[in-house]
Amino acid sequence: MTRFTWLVLLLLCCLAAVAFLGITLNSPYSAFNQETFVEFPRGTGIREMAAKLESAGVIHHWWAFLMARAIRRGAKLKAGEYRFTAHATVLDVYDRIARGDIFYYELVVPEGKNMFDIAAAVEKLDVFSAVRFLEAARDPTPIRDLDPDAPTLEGYLFPDTYRLSRGATPDGLCLMMTGRFRAVWHGLHTDASVHRTVTLASLVEKEGKLAAERSIIASVFARRLALGMRLDCDPTTIYAAVLDGSYGGTIHRSDLDSDNPYNTYRHAGLPPGPIANPGLASIMAALHPADTDYLYFVARADGSGGHNFSSDLAAQEVNIGKYRKAVASRP
Repeated sequence: MTRFTWLVLLLLCCLAAVAFLGITLNSPYSAFNQETFVEFPRGTGIREMAAKLESAGVIHHWWAFLMARAIRRGAKLKAGEYRFTAHATVLDVYDRIARGDIFYYELVVPEGKNMFDIAAAVEKLDVFSAVRFLEAARDPTPIRDLDPDAPTLEGYLFPDTYRLSRGATPDGLCLMMTGRFRAVWHGLHTDASVHRTVTLASLVEKEGKLAAERSIIASVFARRLALGMRLDCDPTTIYAAVLDGSYGGTIHRSDLDSDNPYNTYRHAGLPPGPIANPGLASIMAALHPADTDYLYFVARADGSGGHNFSSDLAAQEVNIGKYRKAVASRP
């Protein structure tokens, strides 16, 4: 066999190897029939990653992942848990891990939601049960250093969007949320009482639908507190009924007469703790109420979310009459 023949054979072998490698790296593959999760803890080496992916049926051959590494030499692989649901090439899998396309649940907590709302949202995501979350949220230990009087974590589960892994725990989520509150509070550089501020802010959050009214509503509550008047705040009565397990979507006379300490129609002063989790705007309103002489407010019936404010009971009764008349005239 001549030297030329050897060279031709060698070239053909190289071309065949390149073709085989190209097919291997670019052929979609999966050996699973339902969603599959593969987790790479911090410090997982490239060979261990490759072995886990092959074992899970995400790639056909572990060595193909090492070949992808050789081709994508500059990429840095990210630790975390990855979810695979469809056929993918080795290069696609490699690129996903290099991008850090980590699987997580997204928990959105709007301002004004209470811990029962959050528990229901977590359970809907199927991360863990509402009961388990409420068990953790009823333990105020994570916030005791800031608020020794906190009855639960209500008020300190700061509204935000949170990313949760499949291994998330109720205690871990509570620490994450109270940690977010802690960062926001320290950023305010205030020496005001955390307990009073957040409790008042939770009432403002539930009553104030319009941003421009929050500081005005805060001023009404602040003036009533200073005068020793009951706050007569509907959301506190609702929260009391929720705690008692009797709330059905409407406030009844029995709710207004309830002796629950959160019912501000029966008890003067602030409730024992927050009734919801306020956002930064409501906390700022509680810290800096507007300068007004208002003592009362009632919702407008125009659907704007706004209120009519008044300084005396006679004007308040007029506003209530207008509200009831407008509601009664609706189709």
